Amino acid sequence: MCIGFYSIYSNAFYKTLQYAALELQVLLYDYKGGLFVVEKISFYVSLLLARLVYLFLKTTGISSGTSIIGRLVLKICPRFLSMCNKYIKTKINVTGTNGKTTTSGLVSHILKSSGATVINNAMGANMLTGVVNALALSVKPFITTDYSVIESDEAYLSKIYDRFDADYLIVTNLFRDQLDRYGELATTKKLIQDGINKKTNLNLLLNADDPLVASFEGSNKIFYGMENVYYADESLKTKSETEESFNCTCGRPLIYEDKFYAQQGHYYCSCGYKRPNPKYAADVTLYKDCSVLKINGVNYEIPLVGLFNAYNALAAISLCLELGVQNVEDCLKSFKVMFGRSEVKYLDGKKVLIQLIKNPIGANEVLKTVNKDSNLLIIINDNYADGRDVSWLWDAEFELLKDVQKEIVVSGIRANDMALRLKYAGIKNIKIINNIKKAVEYIGCSSDNSITILPTYTALLKLNKIKCLKYSDR
Repeated sequence: MCIGFYSIYSNAFYKTLQYAALELQVLLYDYKGGLFVVEKISFYVSLLLARLVYLFLKTTGISSGTSIIGRLVLKICPRFLSMCNKYIKTKINVTGTNGKTTTSGLVSHILKSSGATVINNAMGANMLTGVVNALALSVKPFITTDYSVIESDEAYLSKIYDRFDADYLIVTNLFRDQLDRYGELATTKKLIQDGINKKTNLNLLLNADDPLVASFEGSNKIFYGMENVYYADESLKTKSETEESFNCTCGRPLIYEDKFYAQQGHYYCSCGYKRPNPKYAADVTLYKDCSVLKINGVNYEIPLVGLFNAYNALAAISLCLELGVQNVEDCLKSFKVMFGRSEVKYLDGKKVLIQLIKNPIGANEVLKTVNKDSNLLIIINDNYADGRDVSWLWDAEFELLKDVQKEIVVSGIRANDMALRLKYAGIKNIKIINNIKKAVEYIGCSSDNSITILPTYTALLKLNKIKCLKYSDR
């Protein structure tokens, strides 16, 4: 009953604001000062209302406010993104299948540590309303911000670039992801290329090791990539059993001298095509609790595990070096992991590591890093932001968990699907608790050690609202 009342209340509140926004827009367009003045007024009103609504949402706990404010702002001021342009000096976007939030977070942190002012959609809401949401809560009228660092959903990049200017775009990688939304990789690549084509002077920072990313067209392409990958502990050197093969544009299959993971590595074709030489090349050493990248003789240590995160760090460092930021290696020392990406919280005094999973390649890389001695909770949702199609569970290598001795708890909307997948992976000790809060409470009580939680995106948002999960055990 309480939940029903809560839902009705929050929906009624949003509808009231929506109707008020429409009425306000009508009134503003009746103003005799002309369209320009009308847009200026609507812009400032939307900024004020965004902050008031955010304060209300934060106080009441109705919503995390990652996109609801964006929808409201666009009702009041449809050209909001265009009007933000003059308040930001340098505009940076990050897109790609995996690593957007971590990469944009690293860039944002380095720039802030160097003394710059930065706007960043840190919570990972990267569709149009999420981007508007972040800007509406951060743009300051009459004051120019040094940088915006905005992660952008692949399918929404072109829509964002219709109104928002861009100076730099990082493309991290292209993997199969949410086939119900994006389709095959060729479709995803075209969506990003359409966005790139709208900005003729855009500086592209491209992952040279990913043949799909390296083939993007643009007037100013800057490449980054791995030269060598070393493992400080051999247990970290786990190879995936399932890897896709890619063909060159000539139709012949690519040949790899070194393959790091998925399709990323040093490749060439018999027709003469080969991996571009990266301007920013790194030797990376992977440890159990961190990674060290050596670029042009300088060591950059990051508190992130896994080769996938080393790639994210290389992308961020490359951009900051390109911008001329000084002492990047020192700026990284105070970096805190992003929302749900190797994020550490505490539950009843026990350490909880939270790692987002959302597609086969990303899940495989996360699964390689899972501490087999920890208590494991996997939460799978199939809301729109997660992707309705959960067939990717069968492409991910959950067989990597077969040595886990403790009970594995599964939760979320598609908990039963996850349990079935684990059963076929040869795992027998499985417990299903559909309610996420109850699953967290259960694993907190049953655990005598550290805890690992692997959620999809909307499950991660649910976790963020559970009060017993805290940032400190004190």
